[in-house]
Amino acid sequence: MKIIFWISLTVILYTYAGYPIAMWMLARLRPRSWKFAPITPSVSVVLAVHNGIALLPRKIRHLLDLDYRNMKEIIVVSDGSTDGTAELLAGLRNPLLKSIALKEHGGKAVAVNAGVAEATGEVVLFVDLRPEIAPGAIRQLVGNFADPKVGCVAGELTLRREGHDATSAAVGGLYWRYEQWIRKCESACDSPVGVYGGFYAIRRELAVEQPAGMILDDMFQPLSIIRQGYRSVLDVNANVYDTWPEKAAGEFHRKVRTLAGNYQLFRLAPWTLTLQNRVLFQLVSHKVMRLIAPYLMVMLLASTLALVPGSRMYAVLAALQIFGVALAILGLRFRIPVLHRVAAPASALLLLNAAAVVGLYKFLFTRGPLWKIWNSSQPMAKHSTPETHNLAAPKPTKSTV
Repeated sequence: MKIIFWISLTVILYTYAGYPIAMWMLARLRPRSWKFAPITPSVSVVLAVHNGIALLPRKIRHLLDLDYRNMKEIIVVSDGSTDGTAELLAGLRNPLLKSIALKEHGGKAVAVNAGVAEATGEVVLFVDLRPEIAPGAIRQLVGNFADPKVGCVAGELTLRREGHDATSAAVGGLYWRYEQWIRKCESACDSPVGVYGGFYAIRRELAVEQPAGMILDDMFQPLSIIRQGYRSVLDVNANVYDTWPEKAAGEFHRKVRTLAGNYQLFRLAPWTLTLQNRVLFQLVSHKVMRLIAPYLMVMLLASTLALVPGSRMYAVLAALQIFGVALAILGLRFRIPVLHRVAAPASALLLLNAAAVVGLYKFLFTRGPLWKIWNSSQPMAKHSTPETHNLAAPKPTKSTV
């Protein structure tokens, strides 16, 4: 039992503290900088939409109003929409807008593949329906392609948490800052193993067709580019804003889908877990270990309880673990203001680990496409431009670098 206890504790501490600290030290001691220059390559925006009639006009206006002047095209792909999205797109008259209407709802990967196949710009920028892109963010993002070894660039995501309950706010606040910090360290050393899928760009010639049904395009595409010998980097000055689910239940279902997507990625792209993946160490330490962590936590508690008789140290450790779990559950179950806020970090940790367990179950037993297990219904950020159908566009310049 002592062996189980110490192995479980060591791996858990490595997963959540040891690996991040190691990457931080490596980023400081052996950083790998890359070239940045104010270039303006032609950009093709690809936006995949399913039943987005309520938000799409506002999103298109938002994209057209952005200050990047060498926008080659905005390609909107309707993924089997049944709410009038395809009809809306067909009625738009704008030289920058291209629309593709897929008859069948095949999932984001299929829609994105269709959009990339039509793209003609030097850079393909992937965006989602909700996020709001800050002024100058595209110009900042593409400036990183001045380095010929950079093949993928992600922006800095800030999550808006107004109206969120304490647990959901902790996931979007404390946890996301922690996650972004790790990605920045990975980027400084080589490449992060994943990016925020709502705002990232790649060199068009490096694009890889995604397997149908793929959930985590924001891991598969960057890892595929890294596999080709290029870097994926994070630019903290290319800002984008998004909103995740306001309630813990919604955030739980979102994470279940994402974590189930990790298992799907390993099945559809098994090379990611081989030496063909240059960032294999980072992938295992950052992603795989978190999938294992919930089971190690159970083993840790069970072994601690078994060692309690005759040991004051293990009794204290068992009490601390039980208290932490109880606090997390109470924070999720009851909305007592002070308790809810105090318990939020523990509740967020419990939510994320429970989602990893359910994610495995969904991966193993879901019938039909895995991507259907969760669909986002969150609105765009409150600061978005008003909805309008008057979509006149500025004329793009033709200068490229």
